Amino acid sequence: MPEQKLIIAPSILSADLAHLQEEVSSIEPYADWLQIDVMDGHFVPSISFGAPIVRCIQTALPLDIHLMVSNPAERIDEFLEIGAANITFHAEAVAHTEHRKELIQRIRAGGATAGIAINPETSLDSVGDVLEEIDLLLVMSVHPGFGGQPFIEHVLSNVRTARSAFPDLMIQMDGGINKDTASECVKAGANNLVSGSFIFGASDRKMAINSLRQS
Repeated sequence: MPEQKLIIAPSILSADLAHLQEEVSSIEPYADWLQIDVMDGHFVPSISFGAPIVRCIQTALPLDIHLMVSNPAERIDEFLEIGAANITFHAEAVAHTEHRKELIQRIRAGGATAGIAINPETSLDSVGDVLEEIDLLLVMSVHPGFGGQPFIEHVLSNVRTARSAFPDLMIQMDGGINKDTASECVKAGANNLVSGSFIFGASDRKMAINSLRQS
């Protein structure tokens, strides 16, 4: 695999939402991206952030929007309008190749990169129709919707297979990422790690993020 920078993307799902700006400011000097988990109460049971909340965050970090929603086509524009750097939608929510390609084109036309996510039980083959077109593959290492879940190790096989087939692809992993599991992810071929509770639960966020970088 070509040498690639490891991107660390703290997820604000695990931040203290009563002090969200302070939480973002505490990790901004050390992180690369800021991940926004958007949940609709349908695709996953929980409900989280919409664009109005995200618009209030002051940060220079690229905004990585993870759409855990049943109909991502209805949510893309609101995040493009606030300058999202990347928007990822779930393969399970958009089953047809034509619709997936339409979303990818819309996201890119709006100035962002486009990603597709797969849940732990979803095979890599199920997104083979768009792997050559996306900018980012998100391999979920927990079941989406809740923070603090344990890492699901068997998903690493999807990462290894994707990295072997696509040496230059951005492969992101999200769920149960800490200093121990991060090394497994990087070894498998991931080059973008989303971490929530490990970072925002740490008293020293700089140290937590640096420990992920040393994976």
